[in-house]
Amino acid sequence: MEVYVKKYPLYQVDAFTSKVFGGNPAGVMLLESWMTDERMQRIAAENNLSETAFLVPQEGVWGLRWFTPAAEVDLCGHATLAAAHVLYKLNKAEGEIQFITQSGTLRVSKGPNELLTMNFPSRPPHHVDMSLEEAEEALGVRPVEVLTSRDLLVVFKDEKDVRQLHPDFGRIAKLDNLGVIATAPGEKCDFVSRFFCPRVGILEDPVTGSAHCTLTPFWAERLGKSKLHAMQLSERVGELFCTNLDDRVLISGNAVIYMYGAVLLDS
Repeated sequence: MEVYVKKYPLYQVDAFTSKVFGGNPAGVMLLESWMTDERMQRIAAENNLSETAFLVPQEGVWGLRWFTPAAEVDLCGHATLAAAHVLYKLNKAEGEIQFITQSGTLRVSKGPNELLTMNFPSRPPHHVDMSLEEAEEALGVRPVEVLTSRDLLVVFKDEKDVRQLHPDFGRIAKLDNLGVIATAPGEKCDFVSRFFCPRVGILEDPVTGSAHCTLTPFWAERLGKSKLHAMQLSERVGELFCTNLDDRVLISGNAVIYMYGAVLLDS
């Protein structure tokens, strides 16, 4: 018996890189209308990428939601960058793209050399009642400072410390924060970072745009400059260009489509 299925376009995009196999891979799925939360969650789990972005057209703007393999999240940078790249490249979008999300309206624009710039909310960190010993137990290296926003921000003395971290994912998953950002001054850039988020099924995220909503205001104040060059030191490595704008941050990067196809469902 023949089974009739509906096809949903699906793209896999490497974000915060100009070459495939770098940056952070994200799924981008174009929908005509929202699926159920359960179905989107199951698709994200099947994709098994750190994030899958779901897009729905809404009268000149786009509805956007993000799912990890385990949960929906309120903000994701690399999947937003990936979604905008697909719209510019394949849907021939022009001018600024607006996304309606749980974190308000997010705007993305395209500049020279295909560089995409996201306008995101600023999430500056504040001090938290957590000892340096506790942070060391969770990450394997003693930090110099611990702060918090949506994520726990753990500051280390230098880039070498960040590279040498040995996270205890069981301990990290029990923290109140969504994830843990490890950061330090960079050797060849303004600052470096790594991001761990086992609570939503991501042990280490390759490149995390949303973490830079916290990193940008923090390092802008520490370094006394508004424009910052950042590197995320995962195995895949990502490069970001950030600008501090008081209550907003600009996060820029490149993206490249690695693969495209369709999801086939029975309805």
